[in-house]
Formats: sequence, structure tokens, C-alpha cells
Amino acid sequence: MAAPASRSVVFVTGNSKKLEEVVQILGSKFPYTLVPRKIDLPEYQGEPDEISIQKCQEAARQVDGPVIVEDTCLCFDALGGLPGPYIKWFLDKLKPEGLYKLLAGFEDKRASALCTFAYSSGKAAPVLLFRGVTEGRIVEPRGPRDFGWDPCFLPDGFEQTYAEMPKEQKNQISHRYRALKAMAEHFGAAEV
Repeated sequence: MAAPASRSVVFVTGNSKKLEEVVQILGSKFPYTLVPRKIDLPEYQGEPDEISIQKCQEAARQVDGPVIVEDTCLCFDALGGLPGPYIKWFLDKLKPEGLYKLLAGFEDKRASALCTFAYSSGKAAPVLLFRGVTEGRIVEPRGPRDFGWDPCFLPDGFEQTYAEMPKEQKNQISHRYRALKAMAEHFGAAEV
């Protein structure tokens, strides 16, 4: 299902770093123009897919048009998937150092980064979900502290945390990249 090239879609975010990363990954081949808009959506609780659907439905209701919302989870194996969709709050209180210390009593430091983009063409339309997962482990924070939990996430097969990687490298392997690639493919965009 290809979208007309001249159409725009509201991308719900107030995070300029996230917007920059999304625009970098999608490039010029994505058939929509992203229009960033900060909307204070309720902090829904539940499983990642449920949260993404609820956020997208509420955003589509408020915008009264096409929207994309993004939700990111960081799931620790040792904690049964927590913090998961609540990572924003854990990070706010604990910082990357505290996330690492959460696993101090566990041998298992495995984690998965999950990104879900939800798209709706309007308030009465269904929500489409596009997911990306990157497996890795939680390590003592390394690198710049300017983008969330990147300093403590070490993706499998790499020796650098997300924070230590050049942006171009991270943007070719990250959970966000994988979700955006799935979304771009759905809308008929060439390689992202």
C-alpha cells in the first residue's frame, strides 16, 4: 500500500534527538513528510502492543488525521521483561548507572531493545504496528549521556554501546532502525 508522495503525517514526539534519528534513518525515500508535534499522551499501562495501539488511537483522535507514534521498551531478561514499556520512568529516576545497578544481583545481564511504531490514517482507522528488536546486554555505562539508556546497552556482536557508536552505525542496527525499515517497506519505500 503506497502513500502519495506529497502527503504529510504527524509524528508525535517532543524529543528532538529521536526526531533527528528517525529522519536520518528514513531518509528521503519515505513517502510521507514527517511533521513533528508534541502531544502529551496518557501513560498507558499494559503490554507493548496494547500501549502502542492506545497511544496511536488517542493521537489520531487529537490530530484528527494521520499519525505515527513510537514506543520503546528495554526489557531485562533477569527481571521478566521489566522495565519494558516503563523504561522512561526507570531512566528518569535511576539514570543509565542505576539501570546497570538494577542487575547487580543477577548473573543474567541479557536485554532486548524493542521499538514499535504505530500508524493510523485517522481517528476511525485501524492501527498498524511495526516492530524492531535488537538483542544485547546491559553493561556499565560508557559513552555520551545525551540519549536515554544508550550508554548501558551493548548490542550483540559489538564492542561499543549504542552511545559509543557513530550515529550512522547505530542507525543501521538499532531496534528503531528495524521498526522503521518494516514501516517503510509497508508503505512501499525503497531501502532505508
